[in-house]
Amino acid sequence: MQTLSERIAKAVRDIPDFPKKGIIFKDIAPILKDINLFSDIINFLADKYKTAGITKIAGVESRGFLFGMPLALKMEVPFVPVRKKGKLPGDTVEVSYDLEYGSACMEVQSDAICGQDKVLIVDDLLATGGTALAAIKLVKKLKGTPGAVAFILELSFLNGRENLKNSSVEIFSILKY
Repeated sequence: MQTLSERIAKAVRDIPDFPKKGIIFKDIAPILKDINLFSDIINFLADKYKTAGITKIAGVESRGFLFGMPLALKMEVPFVPVRKKGKLPGDTVEVSYDLEYGSACMEVQSDAICGQDKVLIVDDLLATGGTALAAIKLVKKLKGTPGAVAFILELSFLNGRENLKNSSVEIFSILKY
C-alpha cells in the first residue's frame, strides 16, 4: 500500500516551461480530480492538527483556498481568505513581501482574526517562503497566533523552510521535492 506522500507524488504533474521558460510547474489539478486522494489529504491534515488548539484556518490565495476551506469544514473552524491586495472588501490589513522577480502585497480583513485565535495557515506549495511569511505576519499583525503553516508540496531546493525558520512557526509539508 502506498503512503499518502507517494500517492501525491504519483498524482502531481510536471509542466515544463510554465509560467515561463526554465520553470517546471508542479500541477496539483490531478489531486483535485481524485476525490479519494483529496479527501485523504484533508483527513490527514485534520488529524495532524486536531489537538493543536486551532481556532481558524487561513488559506493563501488561490490554491490554499482549495485545501484550506475543506479543512476548515472538517475541523469545524472558520476559514479566513488571505488575498492579493485589492481583492477583499471593507477594512483590511496588508503586508508587502519580496518575490524573486519583484514585490507583492497580501491582505486579510481586519476583523477576520483576533488575539484569541490560533491560526493554521494552509497553502498548496512551499517555494521560497515569501507568501507564507506574509501570511504569518498578517496573523501576527491582527494579534493572532500562527499555530503552523501546512503545505501539500515543498520545493526544498528553493530554501523556503530556511527562509521561514526565524518566524518561530511550525512548518509542515506532506511531500518534499
